[in-house]
Amino acid sequence: MTLTEDQATAPRQVLPAEERHATELSFLAAHDDGPRPPGWALTPRAVVTFICGSGDDALEVPKSRRPDDGTPARMKIAAKFVGERALVERCVVTLAGERGLLLVGEPGTAKSMLSELLAAAVCGTSALTVQGTAGTTEDAFRYGWNYALLLAQGPSRSALVDSPVLTAMRAGRVARVEEITRCLPEVQDALVSILSDRRVSVPELAGTADAQVAAAPGFTVIATANLRDRGVSEMSAALKRRFNFETVDPIADADAETSLVRRQATAVVRRAGAAFAVDDAVLEALVTVFRDLRSGRSGEGWDVERPGTVMSTAEAVQVAASLGVAAAYLPSGDVLDLVPGHLLGVVRKDDPADHGRLLGYWDGPVRRRAEDGSAMWRRLWDLRENLR
Repeated sequence: MTLTEDQATAPRQVLPAEERHATELSFLAAHDDGPRPPGWALTPRAVVTFICGSGDDALEVPKSRRPDDGTPARMKIAAKFVGERALVERCVVTLAGERGLLLVGEPGTAKSMLSELLAAAVCGTSALTVQGTAGTTEDAFRYGWNYALLLAQGPSRSALVDSPVLTAMRAGRVARVEEITRCLPEVQDALVSILSDRRVSVPELAGTADAQVAAAPGFTVIATANLRDRGVSEMSAALKRRFNFETVDPIADADAETSLVRRQATAVVRRAGAAFAVDDAVLEALVTVFRDLRSGRSGEGWDVERPGTVMSTAEAVQVAASLGVAAAYLPSGDVLDLVPGHLLGVVRKDDPADHGRLLGYWDGPVRRRAEDGSAMWRRLWDLRENLR
């Protein structure tokens, strides 16, 4: 099927980070003219500012360095990642040293988002990405062939199809590998020589200038792995040594998590063509449920049986977005009435026993809060029948 011109230029649901934050990236490139590692679009300090934000202060570009492309002279940089600044700084230092970076953590802790932001800020593109699956082959890390050209003219540079990793090596950019432990061990190990020797041999082109591809300065790899998938395809000791490991933990601050859920859910509902109209009190209660079930302990100190399902911030965003879409397009009373049903949909994904754990949470913290006089929690307690 051939796309028409209108289809090819149609709005996209989600823009990559380098396009979504293009103005900020252009501004930071002009604002900070300090030393940059080879191949970097921004200074390491500017990369950290791009991800963590500039706080309450607006930054300003000196008059002598102001670009003439419409980039603002003064700008406040919004925080895009909710987490420790020290973690982001360690990630940036790892990449500046051209060492592989492996982001690990529970599902839904924004590892992929952090990977995307780092790649966009460091080299201007987050598109050089391999999605790890059980079906990923070594070609995804090395190269493949255009078989029509291969049959017509034999092995040649024009018939070679670069993988995202090989493209990053040639250009000195950041390659991303999502869910690396989903790849089979023998596929993962294709990265060992790439990260140590910094070159890829192409035996089919032996005797030509293209027989070996050497990494340009600036090349490195960011990989992600879920702790829940650790046993799927365990990384070899040799590959682990090529990476610096950084753990991305769940958001520690409840207010910060609520703000993030509100912001991201609002964006989802806006893409659906509506305004986000879920009360802050409902969002706070929703995030409280997720945090209690995730940690196994309520804010009041009551023990909670943790479900096997990951109660991540990403899942909370999806529930909040569903509530927002329902409120906009299918209004039918209080949106709070929909919360138990959506929570049940979350916990039923893995272990059937999680249904009982959710009921136990309702019989514990939800009931206690209702008895303490909270109208919000009293209403949620009254909705317990919706969990059956």
